Amino acid sequence: MTIRARQWALYLVYRGLAAVLRLIPPRIAAALATFAGLTISALWREKRPLVRANLRRVLGPDADEAVVDGLVTGAFVSYARYWVESARVGALRSDQIESTFSIDGFERLRVEMARGSGVVVVLPHVGSWEYGGRWLAQQGYPMTTVGELLEPPELFEWFTSQREALGLTVLPPGPGTTVRLLDTLREGRVVGLLADRDLAGNGVEVEFFGERTTLPAGPALLALRSGAPLMPCAIYQRRHGLYHAVLQPPLDSTRSGRMRQDVHRLTQDMAHALEELIRLAPEQWHLFQPNWPSDRERYG
Repeated sequence: MTIRARQWALYLVYRGLAAVLRLIPPRIAAALATFAGLTISALWREKRPLVRANLRRVLGPDADEAVVDGLVTGAFVSYARYWVESARVGALRSDQIESTFSIDGFERLRVEMARGSGVVVVLPHVGSWEYGGRWLAQQGYPMTTVGELLEPPELFEWFTSQREALGLTVLPPGPGTTVRLLDTLREGRVVGLLADRDLAGNGVEVEFFGERTTLPAGPALLALRSGAPLMPCAIYQRRHGLYHAVLQPPLDSTRSGRMRQDVHRLTQDMAHALEELIRLAPEQWHLFQPNWPSDRERYG
């Protein structure tokens, strides 16, 4: 089978599974997510050491090994739940979203949005951020974000269309993306960015969970160039199909020196804020890739 054929088959599988998941009752979908997560955790055993290393940084060197191992399994289950919920959230009624979602700190966003300069919301890969994106759109604050390119292109276009149905505007990464995000902020709207992984490999060096690595400079640059506040946030999965968001106060994004210095300072502050959010539910941190130089050398 050619690469193109495999990619096309993957696209069809995603679309087929999404269609099926939208039709089944919530309890069955939740059970399927748990079963899928446990199965993947058992079969994808070569990935567990990397996930364990990531969580060990969060929990510290003294954490009990059995506890860490349980959280590793929980990360796979949480990730499976994320994919199941991503497929189903577009089919839910607005009142279903409202009744299952709660948030701490939303008034902070209202205050900042009233100033008219927009808001940059930064999130870790925790829980179910798309669920929060739909809830935010229902409150009158639709979010613009940047999507990770997928192959085949039809798969990326399909994911984009699914998220746009939730009220999200998804931009592809590219040379004109920053300009469009700045325009969005100048229009007084929300930009939401996942910021705990440096996908482009050209980010700012920071200390993250006690070790040096790089995180994307984009959120800090957008905040500093636009004057918009930078607000860390995470959306957590709860039992019985519930979700809870924590929106932290804005970080200090005032200009205090050269742009490069300000970007480094603000990105480091962002890293510490993301640490706090991840520690609230480390088993929901969907980080299955090497995120530190030492792990890239060890796990490739």
